Amino acid sequence: MSSSVLYDAPGPKARMRNRIYSVIGTAAIIGLIAFVIMRLADRGHFASEVWNTFNYANVRIAIRDGVFTTLKVFALAGALSLVLGALLAVARASDHRAIRWLATGFIELFRAIPLLITIYALWVLFLTYKSDLGFVGENNGFWALVIGLAVYNGAVQAEVLRAGFNAVPRGQVEAAYALGLRKSQVMTMLLLPQAVRSMLPTIISQLVVTLKDTSLGYIITYAELLYAARQLANTTLVNGQYIYVPVIMVVGTIYVAMCMALSGLATWVEKRGRRAKTGIAVAAAAEPAEAPGALDPSDPKGPTADAEQAAAKADEPPGKSD
Repeated sequence: MSSSVLYDAPGPKARMRNRIYSVIGTAAIIGLIAFVIMRLADRGHFASEVWNTFNYANVRIAIRDGVFTTLKVFALAGALSLVLGALLAVARASDHRAIRWLATGFIELFRAIPLLITIYALWVLFLTYKSDLGFVGENNGFWALVIGLAVYNGAVQAEVLRAGFNAVPRGQVEAAYALGLRKSQVMTMLLLPQAVRSMLPTIISQLVVTLKDTSLGYIITYAELLYAARQLANTTLVNGQYIYVPVIMVVGTIYVAMCMALSGLATWVEKRGRRAKTGIAVAAAAEPAEAPGALDPSDPKGPTADAEQAAAKADEPPGKSD
């Protein structure tokens, strides 16, 4: 039986007790779920006419448009957060004190401010000065949500990348400087690639958080998925009650599916990166070839041998020839 330095391995009585607790806990959870389902069924939330609402074309179109809008906001905000995170991480590792302090202040400020406040403040700002901000136009809700998500998640991604920088062995950095590489080359060729590869699961996890945080757009009345679901539930009346529970179940399932798809993509990318063949291939062993101009020990050549032959000829008596 294997042992651990963190805890003692459970004995027969402890294992039996753990199994009993697991069975009791599982039964309690199943019972709670069954109770909730029965209560919802008693209130008519599982009636066929309630769920037939989703067969109408306008309902499906509203949900589809909400999904597309959510994915559009996530794609732009996620890309901007990654770029901003990389820039902030590099700036925080700068040798210039002013740049390092500015990056640190920006990261700590927007990590401390709640994301909802940031989005709402940007929305009010864009509403007030939309005539002076040409890129906003009538899409003030879209840009407030995108920039708010990008700023907050960019600050978090910067800290993730900084942790990846610190995880790179110090000897590699010193060896790169010993080879004559500049600070920019060390950052782009050594630190940043290894940081991204080592922190990829955390980066993808933060992207999942970005996807879920797009639901905060309903606060500023932006027509993303949650806002569309809320409008649908507030305006649809079946059997004398609004269909909040069916809409929540459908929209929640869509959010779970999108997050699981993104997590699955991250897992696939990570496994593919581990299987990737990098580095220089080692050549197969072969018989050593004779170097050109190799000297034969039995037939010495070269300046020493020539000098010895000349001295021998000088010692021979006159008139003697070979």
